[in-house]
Amino acid sequence: MSIMEEHDWSKEDDDALDDAQRRAEPNIPEAEGSDESPSTAFQGGQEEIESHLKDLQLENKEIEESVGHEETREIEENDEEKKRHLNVVFIGHVDAGKSTTGGQILLLSGQVDERTIQKYEKEAKDKNRESWYMAYIMDTNEEERIKGKTVEVGRAQFETENTRFTILDAPGHKSYVPNMISGASQAEVGVLVISARKGEFETGYEKGGQTREHVQLSKTLGVSKLVVVVNKMDDPTVHWSKERYDEIEAKMIPFLKSSGYNVKKDVHFLPISGLIGSNMATRVDKKICSWWDGPCLFEVLDVIEIPLRDPKGPVRMPIIDKYKDMGTILMGKIDSGTIHEGDSLWVMPNKVLVKVISIYCDENRARRAGPGENVRVKLSGVEEEDILSGFVLSSIVNPVNAVSEFNAQLQILELLENAIFTAGYKAILHIHSIVEECEIVELIEEIDVRKKKGADPKKSKSKRKPLFVKNGAVVVCRIQVSNLICIEKFSDFPQLGRFTLRTEGKTIAVGKVVALPISVS
Repeated sequence: MSIMEEHDWSKEDDDALDDAQRRAEPNIPEAEGSDESPSTAFQGGQEEIESHLKDLQLENKEIEESVGHEETREIEENDEEKKRHLNVVFIGHVDAGKSTTGGQILLLSGQVDERTIQKYEKEAKDKNRESWYMAYIMDTNEEERIKGKTVEVGRAQFETENTRFTILDAPGHKSYVPNMISGASQAEVGVLVISARKGEFETGYEKGGQTREHVQLSKTLGVSKLVVVVNKMDDPTVHWSKERYDEIEAKMIPFLKSSGYNVKKDVHFLPISGLIGSNMATRVDKKICSWWDGPCLFEVLDVIEIPLRDPKGPVRMPIIDKYKDMGTILMGKIDSGTIHEGDSLWVMPNKVLVKVISIYCDENRARRAGPGENVRVKLSGVEEEDILSGFVLSSIVNPVNAVSEFNAQLQILELLENAIFTAGYKAILHIHSIVEECEIVELIEEIDVRKKKGADPKKSKSKRKPLFVKNGAVVVCRIQVSNLICIEKFSDFPQLGRFTLRTEGKTIAVGKVVALPISVS
């Protein structure tokens, strides 16, 4: 199969004010030919003038208010444009307190009022789940509330001084890992929630615990920065113990390094209590925790730096959902480029030409949206039933690649018992919003991860193709799917070039796309 390196990069109706001020100048009625006396007629005319003047004053006031509202809305939009937007995914083992922490953030940032909290407290108490009331803000469906587990990816917004955030609350239970992948694939920042409660950290961290799998998946799915919050520090088994906090940090650092995180640059640890809100919006009181001198959670999130994306690059928006509402509406996150009202784009891989009718960021209509924004885009030219999750809204000039096979570099994490990773191995491929069955058709080369950096590649012996590889191996292989999928090389568009392989509910490998077949268009 011939492979090539692709690196080609390309690329309002104003509301007018009503002319109410020019409307109906008052006419004084003539007294001639009428039964009324001139003075009565004059009085009537005067009353009419006064009435007209009042109407004009009211109209002028309405116009001024309308202009004022327009200006305020424009100022608000400009302010919002100044604020950057980040998606934050809450990850971690089941019961670590992800939804409770997310709920507390919404309360502290003024997104939820006290009456709503009281309603949730009562609801939780009625179900004998008193300590879960804060999680009810994030866990909105009945299944989640009965089980006390997040099933779907919950979404909510909040703001700090410099940043607008969308919280993605990912499920922690192993049965719902595919839902967690869907959340993490849209996020730039991960908040890894770890329970400090005796026994709970150990359960999440040990082999098979979701703490490990979530961290590995997050790195692979493009969560570039991680905030590790050691939660439940107020628990009776912990009592804000520095020893317990240090023990958890010491165990997590080597694992985070092995998962590919630069702990000094990309990871921040801090202690919190999600249930009572300690060290979240404001720094924890010294009377509660005398040893903590670091920032609170809001401070860390507000200054976190993430890699810049190209607003002038080709448009790439993986579609995560779609519905019909006076037209076809697509939901997704823009990973590259800027979408404007009126743009003509392609829905790939089917090359359907569409026109952008309107764009919504959160609930607000926008004329354009750039990289990192979660958007709903209304289109003409395509029917909702002709679109699937995993399709990509793309530039026409430089469209996304649509392929049925590709070369990838894989790291094998942990195969199922007695499984052999060889040509013919089948798994479920998760890449951006795509979920497809795939087959390994060829193992090309096993990479020696112990080989010293800087070694002369010319002196290395040519390797034979491996017949199979074991746990921990790094291998270049060819992967095939039965349908066309929209992907990119990791080096060109990391968000569309990293993936995981899962089998029987377990993540067995993480990888990146290294080469694509030559286009035959």
